[in-house]
Amino acid sequence: MPYEALAASYDRLTNDVPYEAVLAFYHQLLERYGCKPASAVDLACGTGSMAVLLAREGLSVLGVDQSEEMLTLAADKAAELDNPPYFIRQRMEKLRLPLPVDLVVCCLDGVNYVTEPAALRECFARVFKALNPGGLFIFDINSEAKLRALDGQILLDEDDEVFCLWRAAFDEATRICCYGMDIFQKEGKLWRRSREEHLEYAYRVDELTRWLSEASFSRIEVYADRKLSPPAPDEQRIFFAAQK
Repeated sequence: MPYEALAASYDRLTNDVPYEAVLAFYHQLLERYGCKPASAVDLACGTGSMAVLLAREGLSVLGVDQSEEMLTLAADKAAELDNPPYFIRQRMEKLRLPLPVDLVVCCLDGVNYVTEPAALRECFARVFKALNPGGLFIFDINSEAKLRALDGQILLDEDDEVFCLWRAAFDEATRICCYGMDIFQKEGKLWRRSREEHLEYAYRVDELTRWLSEASFSRIEVYADRKLSPPAPDEQRIFFAAQK
């Protein structure tokens, strides 16, 4: 299962992720769509970094993820907030909420982790059902160009406490990029080695917009990475917004 071993070191290895800048872009989109949310879901919330930022703005937030290890860290991160998010364990394609919300976000290519197109179409349908009328769904993906270019690459993340080696392979037939990860985490004077495999599906813009439309979303728009402009042909990260 992805993120079993990586969870403990995830925030250390992703400390360069510009969550505040992503949130600022969300605000641009919310203003563009005329959406003023009071409640939100952070889908595939991971360790809860975005959920915490949304909660600090006064929203009622629910964080959803399938990884128990990541959710445990998210709950610890949010414990001291006056308005902490709630966290539940669900798969994206099984999303089911007690009450509808005004905003659903899914950041950092969580959508790519749904490697079965049929499951993603079910996810879109469930997100639509989970939104109030006028509510907004915002997500981003690793582009097909980015995932294809990763084929054969070896990547390294490290600090004083963790060393992570990524080996990427892209399969043209399945459109899946596989990251084989060797993780070395320091425990006293020793290092513990773990291995995980992460899979991401290379979705295309036209099929995602079509599936959003099939799920009954309206005003579906596609953006470059945190810019209110169309993505370039070689765009590495692409944002989508769709309204109920």
